[in-house]
Amino acid sequence: MREPIAVEYARSFFPVILLVLVIRSFLFEPFRIPSDSMMPTLYDGDFIFVSKYSYGLRLPITNTLLIPTGTPQRGDVIVFRLPPNPKINYIKRLVGLPGDRIRVDEKNQLYVNGVLMPQESGPSYVGPKQNQWNYTGVPTVYEQLGSKRHRIMFARGGITSGEWRVPPGHYFFMGDNRNNSKDSRWQDDPEAPGFVPEQNLVGKAVRIWLNLDTRDGPLWNRIGNGIQ
Repeated sequence: MREPIAVEYARSFFPVILLVLVIRSFLFEPFRIPSDSMMPTLYDGDFIFVSKYSYGLRLPITNTLLIPTGTPQRGDVIVFRLPPNPKINYIKRLVGLPGDRIRVDEKNQLYVNGVLMPQESGPSYVGPKQNQWNYTGVPTVYEQLGSKRHRIMFARGGITSGEWRVPPGHYFFMGDNRNNSKDSRWQDDPEAPGFVPEQNLVGKAVRIWLNLDTRDGPLWNRIGNGIQ
């Protein structure tokens, strides 16, 4: 007797569904960038791949570490679960490791353990409008965090300065759009991450696979770009 067509389809698609679940749970997961806090590295509308095995293979849901495969490095761009609400994913750049002393002065200069992180002048921002902001003409610099060199920008607005000591087992994150980013500097804001515990890390952002900028149309030249 022939099986119902629904059963045949289920058997045909089960291996594919299982493969997708394995890939999403342990290897790579797609995310969409929902804001401009990581400009000029990432735009609102970028779709990215996140490597979930860069810092260890973990069980889905419980996030229990199974096999350690590496440790977060200063300068990595990382997706993590927002500590006040783990259902929300954030993406920022890792600036402070456990035990680090982080300082941002009134000139937007970053110090790690008393050492100034070098900044080299970059070109003014020229690109698509993001949200309600027009960043055209905003100054950018190339910042060196350890072995990682990346571009950041200083939007018009207030500077979030201060000094912070990163607790054991936690990390300190900042957005590349330094004057328009809710990040670890915002310790008392319930919508900001504050210090992020290690178990909240999801993975390392590695590549842009699509861009759907609804204001200026898809930005085809961003597809396939690695994330520095």
